[in-house]
Amino acid sequence: MIPYQDIQKTRHFPFVTILLILINASVFAYQLLLPPPGSNRLLYEFAVIPLEFKRGGNLPFSMGPIPIVTTFTSLFLHGGILHLIGNMLYLWIFGDNVEDRLGPVRFLIFYTLCGIIASFTQVYANFNSEIPMVGASGAIAGVLGGYLWIAPKAKVKVLIPVFYFLRTAILPAWIVLTGWALIQFLHVQLAPPNASGGIGYYAHIGGFVAGLLLLPAFRRRRR
Repeated sequence: MIPYQDIQKTRHFPFVTILLILINASVFAYQLLLPPPGSNRLLYEFAVIPLEFKRGGNLPFSMGPIPIVTTFTSLFLHGGILHLIGNMLYLWIFGDNVEDRLGPVRFLIFYTLCGIIASFTQVYANFNSEIPMVGASGAIAGVLGGYLWIAPKAKVKVLIPVFYFLRTAILPAWIVLTGWALIQFLHVQLAPPNASGGIGYYAHIGGFVAGLLLLPAFRRRRR
């Protein structure tokens, strides 16, 4: 089930959502311009590496900022074009509505906090890992949790794989988002943290739960 559009009007232009998409795309373009050694070094220096938190400092092959700073910098790095496109698609579909409800400044703070909490969730789920963790998916998972709060009955257009074909359907947001969250929970229950294929399922769960818990505190009262 792949969402590609929501049917929910907004009252304001989503400046922050578009800005985040542009920043992520620009950083990825910069990664592509670097030679392979430079690109790998960039990932290791600014990604979250759980073992660094256990050791309390950088590993010899990762001489970037102190580990706690990487919980923020890693939100703007991606491991590949499909990784970037998938994350930005979800941000575009659901981010504008959450920004519309919170306002641009509150939305930016909300997004960042969800991303940092997601990073820490992944760290503590697999403390001994030396694998760098990058991507905005933890922060975007928080946006999904926030969307579930503000517009659970909104309609979302999705693509559903049926054998070799893709079928379109329109489903309530609560089905799409709770279904997405259920997949994350099932994966961490059925597979150990180091068998995730490079996907930060614990970060997704941490970000989603953070979004559910933080959204009421950030939501503006409607006049």
